[in-house]
Amino acid sequence: MIYWIVSIAAVVILVLAFSIKIVPQAHEYVIEFLGKYKTTWTAGIHFKIPLLERIANTVTVKEQVLDSPPQPVITKDNVTMQIDTVIYYAVYDAKLYAYGAVNPISALSNLAATTLRNLVGELELDGTLTSRDTINAKMTEILDEATDKWGIKVNRVELKNIIPPAEIQNAMEKQMKAERDRRETLLQAEGHKAAAITRAEGDKQAMILEAEGERDARIARAEGEARAIFLSKKAEADGLRELRNVGVDAAVLELKKYDALVAMSDGRASKIIIPSNVVDMTRSNVMFSETSGLGDVTAPDLSDPVIPPKDDPCCD
Repeated sequence: MIYWIVSIAAVVILVLAFSIKIVPQAHEYVIEFLGKYKTTWTAGIHFKIPLLERIANTVTVKEQVLDSPPQPVITKDNVTMQIDTVIYYAVYDAKLYAYGAVNPISALSNLAATTLRNLVGELELDGTLTSRDTINAKMTEILDEATDKWGIKVNRVELKNIIPPAEIQNAMEKQMKAERDRRETLLQAEGHKAAAITRAEGDKQAMILEAEGERDARIARAEGEARAIFLSKKAEADGLRELRNVGVDAAVLELKKYDALVAMSDGRASKIIIPSNVVDMTRSNVMFSETSGLGDVTAPDLSDPVIPPKDDPCCD
């Protein structure tokens, strides 16, 4: 009797142990009751009715990555390329994911391949190589809309590699090399042009500065000469003014005039024309007569005039 009781208790404990389920974080369990969907368990502890309920599917709700292998794609200009894609998706509804498609991941991969062929088939080779962002955006929009009934949210689609044929790659490399050579030649020509312009501007600026320096030197010399003449004339004027202030008589002034005449004839002129009134004025000057000896040459003494004797009529 005791043996049966212990056996029944052990069986009950085992059943209870297998009926208690703990769902980890970021996971969801799809539960069926007698083969029909009942509920979805989220993270936490749950109790399953033995023999009546079962876990139909275990779903991860974290974001996942689907890396598709390279596949041949034909462009609009009949160029076959190998393109592989990377799809970032997450399951947002475990029920739709469990019952929406037999194999949702395989369906997503095939849908991505057909969508990529359709989009690239409308573009030429150059457009395909330069329109990655456009292709990524269109594929994301199309796949996200198509996988809503599968409980999948497509967050982003990226073209991983675009591999054109070998002959196309060689032609592209030659084209790129020619473009780089052209840019190098253009840059060298622009550099030579800029250098020539800079040299010409430097020569022009040097000539301008030299001309301005010569002009300033001439102006400075002219100003110096004008200043010297002004100071010389001012000194002469000051000398004459001082002579006038000290009361110099006419004799000294006449002597100054004579000195000026002598200075004018000093090696610069062979003849000097002296007005007659100058001789008369110098003769009347006592100081000039004493220094030069010209005051007593021709002028008679008029203080005692000599009267010639008249004939005596009586003696005739």
